[in-house]
This record gives sequence, C-alpha cells and structure tokens, in this order.
Amino acid sequence: MDIKLKKYSHLLTTKIIVFMIAVVCFTGIIKAMIQVEVVHDGYFSMVLEEDYFLSKAYVRENEKIVSNLTTLLREYKSEENILKGGSIREERLKAEEMELYSDFQQYSKSYRPDLSEAENYSTFKTEYADKIAQARDKLIKEDLRNYHVLLQGLSEQKNPLYYASDGVNVYTNTTKPEKGQFKEYPTYLMFEDYKREIYPKVIEENELLHVITEPIEELNQDKTVVYIAFTDDFLNQKINEWKEDKALVTKNLSILATFLLGFTLSFGYLILVAGRSSFKDDHVHLHTVNRLYNDINILLCISLIAIWVTWMDNVAHQSIDKIAIPITIPISAALFILILSLVKHFKYKTFLKHTLIFAIIHKLITIVRNVYETGNVGVKTVLIVIGYPVLIALTFFMFPVTIGLAAWFAYKKVKSFQAIQDGVEKIKAGNLHHRIEVSTRGEFKKLAGNINSITDGLKMAVDRELKSERLKTELITNVSHDIRTPLTSIITYVDLLKGEEVSLRAAEYIEILDQKSKRLKLLTDDLFDAAKATSGNISVVFEKIDIASLITQGLGEVNDRIEASHLQFKLNHPKEKVYIEADGKLLWRSIENLLSNIFKYALNGSRVYIDIEDAGSEVQLTFKNISAFELNISADELMERFKRGDESRSSQGSGLGLSIAKSLIEVQKGKFNIYVDGDLFKAVISFPKMPDRQSKGAGES
Repeated sequence: MDIKLKKYSHLLTTKIIVFMIAVVCFTGIIKAMIQVEVVHDGYFSMVLEEDYFLSKAYVRENEKIVSNLTTLLREYKSEENILKGGSIREERLKAEEMELYSDFQQYSKSYRPDLSEAENYSTFKTEYADKIAQARDKLIKEDLRNYHVLLQGLSEQKNPLYYASDGVNVYTNTTKPEKGQFKEYPTYLMFEDYKREIYPKVIEENELLHVITEPIEELNQDKTVVYIAFTDDFLNQKINEWKEDKALVTKNLSILATFLLGFTLSFGYLILVAGRSSFKDDHVHLHTVNRLYNDINILLCISLIAIWVTWMDNVAHQSIDKIAIPITIPISAALFILILSLVKHFKYKTFLKHTLIFAIIHKLITIVRNVYETGNVGVKTVLIVIGYPVLIALTFFMFPVTIGLAAWFAYKKVKSFQAIQDGVEKIKAGNLHHRIEVSTRGEFKKLAGNINSITDGLKMAVDRELKSERLKTELITNVSHDIRTPLTSIITYVDLLKGEEVSLRAAEYIEILDQKSKRLKLLTDDLFDAAKATSGNISVVFEKIDIASLITQGLGEVNDRIEASHLQFKLNHPKEKVYIEADGKLLWRSIENLLSNIFKYALNGSRVYIDIEDAGSEVQLTFKNISAFELNISADELMERFKRGDESRSSQGSGLGLSIAKSLIEVQKGKFNIYVDGDLFKAVISFPKMPDRQSKGAGES
C-alpha cells in the first residue's frame, strides 16, 4: 500500500485533481464567509450566545429606539424649540459664520488687512447680517426635517413599545404609558430618577448593555423618563429569528471550517510536492510558467487580488453570494498557479535571484565586486559614495526599488552593528558566555570575531580565578579543621598542667600558654566559620522568629559583658510583634559577632542603639555605636576579611567577625550592610517580613 501511495503521490494527474480540490475548497471558504459577513452582517459571535437576552441582536433592537428617542429629547425636544433655534448648537452656527467670514475676507471691499481681526469681524457681522440669518434658517430647516424624519420613523415603529418624556415633551407608541402597564410585559427597560429597572435580570449580564444605557444616562435624568418593552408576540418573533440566524451562522461556520481544513490539506500537499517527482527527489523541476520573474509574479498576484476585490465590491449591492463563485474560481486558480511557482523558486533557493531587479543589479554589482572585496575601508566607502548615485541614474525607472535595496543593505549593516553593540553590553554586564553572531561578511564579522576571542580569554581568566578562590577556601577549611585536633590536645594538657604543683615561673609560662592557645582556638574557629559561610556549605533551618524576643533574650545572656563594658544599650522596637523567617542559631551567631565587635571597639561609657523597624515589606535591625578608635577606613574595607577597625591591631579579634556575619545573613536570604560616618559605626540587617498583624507605634526598653 505504501509503495502504491509513493507511486501515485507525485503524478501530474494527482496534482491536477488536488489542485481542483484546493480551488473548490477556497471558493467554498469565500462563499461561507460572504454568507456570514454580508447576509448576517458579520455577526459571528452569535454562535457563542446562549440566550437572546444576552445577545447582540437584543441590544440592536433596543438601540434603534434609544438612539431616536435620545436624539429627540437631547437635541430637538419639540417643533417649537427647533423653530426658535433651540436645537442649533453654537459650534454649528459658528462654523457657518466662519465660512461666511472667509467669503468676506476674499470678496468684500469692506475687509481691511490693516485693521485688527476683531474690527474686521465686527464689520462682517454688520454687512453679512442677512446671510448669517439665512444660514441660521437653513440649519433650523435641516433640524426640522430631521425631527420629522425621526418622528415618522418612531410612529411607524409598532414594536418595541416605548414611552419617553423630558417633563414637557412626550413620545410614545402606546395608549398605556403608565409604568405599571410596562411592567406587565415579558421584558422591559425603565430609566427614571437616576435609576434603571431591567427585566429579566439576566439582561444586566449582557456585555453590550452599555450601548443602550449610556445615551440615556447622558440626558438630564431629573426630568427624563424612558420606558421600553417587548410584547409577548414581538419577543417570541425576535427569539425565533435569533435562533434561526444562529443556526444558519453555525451551519456556515461549520462549512467554513470544513472547507478550510480541506484547503489547508490540499494546498499544503501541493506545496509539499511542487517541483518534485518523488519524496526522495532533491532536484526541483521548473516548467515554462516558472520562467516568469518572481517580482513580476508577485505584481500579478497583487493585481489578481485587486481585480477580485474590485469585482466583488461592484456587485456587492447585487446577489453577491451567487456571483462570488464564478468570479472566485478562475481568479483563485490563476493565483494558486503563480503562488506555486514562487514556492518552487523558494525550494530551489532562487526566490530573490530569479527577479528582474536582481538580474539588472547583479550585472552592475559584478563590475565593482572584485574592487570592493579587495580594497580597504576607504576604497569601499568611495565606491559606495560614487557608485550609488550612478546606480540611481541608471535605474531611474525603478527608483523606489533601488532605494529599497539601499535601505536593505544599510539595514543589514546597522543590524550587524547593533548585534555587536548589544553583545558588548551583555559581555560588559558579566555574561561571558554570550557569543556575538554577525551574518554579513566584512569588517563587522571580523570585529565580532575579535570581541568573541577577547571574551573567551576573559572567561578563561575568570574560570581560573574562581577555581583558585575555591581551592583557597577548601584549603583554609581543611587546614582549620586539621589544626583543631592538636590544638584541642594542647588546651587539654595546659589545663592539666594548671592543676600540677609547679614553680612560680612555670605557672606564669603555663598561664601564657593558656591565653595563647585559647586565642589560637578562637582564630581557628573564626577562620573555619568564615570559609564555611563564604562557600555556602552550611545547613540552614528556616523558622518563624520574633526578632524583638530574640534580641531581648540574647542581650540578657550577654548581660555580664554589657555591665563589664560600661556601655548603655538602648533597644527600640515596635509595640506589635514582627516576624521574620530565618535560622535562629545562625541569626544569633551573626548578631553575637556584631555585639562582640561593639564590645571590643565601642567608646567606653557610650550608648549603643539597637533599633527594630517595621519597614513594610521587610524588617530592619540596626546597631549604632561610637567607635573608640578613629575610623579612618571605608565601610567596604571594614567588610574585608582580616580587616580590623584599629589599624594598630592592639585589640583582640581576628578581623573576620563582620565578614562572617555578612555571609551568614546572606545564606539566610537577608541583607547586611555597614555604614561609617565619622566615628559613628552603623550595621543594618534586613529580612523580608512574614505576614502578620500590622504593627503600630514604637516602644523603648
């Protein structure tokens, strides 16, 4: 079966049959679209409507009445009002006067350019008083004519029933204008005293209801009353018409979908087999019709479409659904033949080459190509500056095409430059993996290649640096870990020696050994924690934390150190509890490092402020103190490892406390910043706030 399919799939007979099917399906699509667009006024959405009261048809039926009634109530009111000129808007009369004033300026001898506009206009009003009055009478007659046309149309409107009044003028087509009478009908709309009453309520869900309500709501609703109602017979008639139209539209859309599927499959098949003798055939076979230049082919396609649109437009007032088929079949057949010819050239990769424009320009380009490709940038620029005007002069008969080609050439170069510029911006932003790709040949391609080479070098350097940093961190971690074991033994034996009876001088040596070994252990622990925190190789257990309680409890634990330091701690926090999500142990370790830093470097007897602030989406914890040492160092330098606030390094500490605190806070998805202002040191820790009650006020403890 598969062999037979391959045998017949590319036969000329098969292609002709499928071509005829494609033409028939396309014609069917056009006919179905005309049925919905012309016969049903493009009312495609009817298919999705489930209820007449929610339909566009219901809105249209009421819109006709509403439009006429609101025009009468807003603009015309009554015949007496029109005759008095009450319906003439100021801008209409002004437009007529300005037209007469223009005539006055051109033809009247009374117009004097040396006078001001106001003086000339005053002369015009006097001289053209009769013509202005005639123009006003003309507008009154126009309004009067339109008024009677509307009245006649409304008088002929038996359904829907309506009643409209502005307190003086009344328009109705029923002998029972009472509000209660209108409520007896199966559906009604009532507008009175800035209120509207609609029945049934489902009408309120109609997306197009505003088309009816907005014109009425623009009227003076203090006095305006508008009632509209459908009688039982009229409503049933309209519902039946809507259902019949919906069935027809649904049928036509189904036909349209069927023909569309058929056309897609058939024309898709023609595109697939066009120019091929089999599926394995790599060569595209061109015939006589394919010798037509592609640009001329495209012009013919556009002409055929224009002819079809013109013919359809000329017969639109006739029975278009009957005339569409004989017009569409021959034009679509010719159009498809031309399109398939373009498809063949596209497959053969001669779409652009097989054009009249290309044939003309190719010969001109060939003359200068060798010179252009072998010359430097200056020679190429001179050739372009001289050659392009010559090309324009030689091809003046197709000047727009030449301009288009020049624009295309410039666009390609600008696009290449833009690609290089965007690529450099991305590389500058840190994306060293980005490659700049330029499709055109020449200097831009060479420049892109050089930039890519530089990027490769930078990427290799960064990779080496990252690897080196990682090895350093691992080395520090491993060495710190290895030092811990013998150091622990040293501390243990020193403790044992402290219990032995030794000479006074030996006891002094043991005390020094005890101090230095503990100092070394502290440095080793800090070094290990710094390496571990920086590498991110640390477990984090997130939990809900009351930050104020954590600080209060922590300060209680270090109360002995606070008293010994002679520092006054001032804690400010919101009255309402604020919560964050963090690891309690790691957070306190970070805070403990900050407190340790304060104990070491704060000015003796000064105040230390700890502020907890609810900043809306986040919670900020701020530590502020006055340094005992002169802070002749920037905040960025203080954050560096092994950096001490006292440059003399006379105080205890490893210089890792702030670095460890920053790394631990960032591991918990928080932010850590320090600020230096003179001798004022400030550290700010920020965490996203967990949803809870809004905090109010602030307390001080």
